[in-house]
Amino acid sequence: MFKRVSPYIGEYKKYTVWAVILMSVGIIANVAPYFFMYQIIAPLTRGEHIEPSFILFRVVAIAVCEIIFSVSYVQGLEFSHISAYNTLKNLRVSLQGKLEKQPLGNIAELGTGRIKKVFTDDIDQVELLLAHAIPEGIANIAIPVIIIVLMFVFDWRLGLLSLVPLVVGMFAMGMMMKSGFEKMNAYYESAAKMNNTIIEYVNGMEVVKVFNKDRDSYKRFGDMVRNYRDFTIDWYKVCWPWMAIYSSVLPCLVLLMLPFGSMMVLGGTIALDRMVLVFCMSFAVGPSVLKALNFAGKFPALDYKIAELEKMMEHPPLKEGTSGFTGENLDVAFKDIHFGYEDVEVLHGVNLTLRQGTTTALVGESGSGKSTLAKLLVHYYDLDSGCITIGGQDITDMSLEALNDQVAFVSQEQFLFNTTLYENILIGKPDATREEVLEAAGRAQCNEFLERLPEGIQTQAGDGGKQLSGGERQRISLARAILKNAPIIVLDEATAFMDPENEEKMNAALDEIIKGKTVLVIAHRLSTIKNADKICVMKEGSCIAADTHDGLIDSCPEYKKLWDASVSASTWKVREA
Repeated sequence: MFKRVSPYIGEYKKYTVWAVILMSVGIIANVAPYFFMYQIIAPLTRGEHIEPSFILFRVVAIAVCEIIFSVSYVQGLEFSHISAYNTLKNLRVSLQGKLEKQPLGNIAELGTGRIKKVFTDDIDQVELLLAHAIPEGIANIAIPVIIIVLMFVFDWRLGLLSLVPLVVGMFAMGMMMKSGFEKMNAYYESAAKMNNTIIEYVNGMEVVKVFNKDRDSYKRFGDMVRNYRDFTIDWYKVCWPWMAIYSSVLPCLVLLMLPFGSMMVLGGTIALDRMVLVFCMSFAVGPSVLKALNFAGKFPALDYKIAELEKMMEHPPLKEGTSGFTGENLDVAFKDIHFGYEDVEVLHGVNLTLRQGTTTALVGESGSGKSTLAKLLVHYYDLDSGCITIGGQDITDMSLEALNDQVAFVSQEQFLFNTTLYENILIGKPDATREEVLEAAGRAQCNEFLERLPEGIQTQAGDGGKQLSGGERQRISLARAILKNAPIIVLDEATAFMDPENEEKMNAALDEIIKGKTVLVIAHRLSTIKNADKICVMKEGSCIAADTHDGLIDSCPEYKKLWDASVSASTWKVREA
């Protein structure tokens, strides 16, 4: 585990080394009083007279040892925590950097709950390894080893007797770790599912209440919580008996030494003061070994969590070049595109060209591959085969930054950060002036609702933009795209949340914005894309036809069916009984 984490320690590795040294000094100072106690007790067992000054000196020595222990141990903990928390910072920064390079679809598949757990809970557990388990564990295991060696030097028989409880305790610890590890995968899998379910339950509470799905939703919530409880109890049931054995046996090295040592003293094969010395030394072994093994008991859990971190970091990043945009023009070409989610292919050899300065619309039934194709243009995923080019340059040859400079993506669900609306729009062009931001907001028809807000454009968007309606969030996201002023625009149901009175103004704004741009638009309401330069009809992951509206009406039954359904839906109204 330390080998896995050590690359992230960097320059702070020296703090871990010093922590081990200082803690070892502290433990030596904590063990030394047992020898001073022996020096006081041994003369008494021989009936010798000792001066009060002799006792006072050793009492003072014991006090000095405790002070040394406190100072060195605390300083060692300070160094270990400096190393640990800087390593946690490095881990999180590294993980964040790797996540940024991941396909967005893969991140969505991981789930918010699991990512949150890895970034916070699991990485925090690494602190136990670096701040405590390594420095304290090494110190607490090294000193008992030295003491046991000394026991053998003083009397090999008592040394052997001291090993029996250690062997029993180590065996119990090993069995606990073996049994616990077999249950660990199921335990952590249930924890990840529970976290994702809790977040989904909280986020979907509005829908649950409106549709009276409390019982179904709570049942799933309750099932996941109970499942986690059952796996946890099952895990601990396996571990508890072994834990009880080593916890009770390890601190008691005198279990066998006392009766057998007493018989040896009575038999005259060992001096009483020698046995007292070994006894005093044994009291220093148990607590240190127990503390070290308590850390060892946490290693399987830490190992699992670090493996999960590595698994997340090992996922292949998006194929990305390092060059800027060098395309000859802004024509976009989808060439023999094949793409699937896991083992299921959803796009089958799609070929489509978007000419510079034209608008191309994707239409088709839900699940036909429209949004997937649009997301591939902004490199949401890597292709299984085929390529996408802009001006003849493969998008995987340019950096993500260069690609993002060329393409603006506006979907029906745009995330707003919990900051001001002004800052949310400014994301489109961080170096824009205030006048440019206000102009973009005006062109996106935001002024109508900004004027109603008490703080106008400086109003806080709220968590995920929840202070605004869906249509208002959509217009803020559109203002962001307008400010970005990318030459290629992807609109995925960009007017989905528009109410009827604002839709006309919004469409007029869109018409103005997309002039001279290369546009790929997805819309279920076909009336909004009727005048597109080209309309591509998607069906079951293939492009079955591409032409103008009039051409498709005459030549493509699938498009005519979609058009008739759209016209019918636009005239639908609720009648009074």
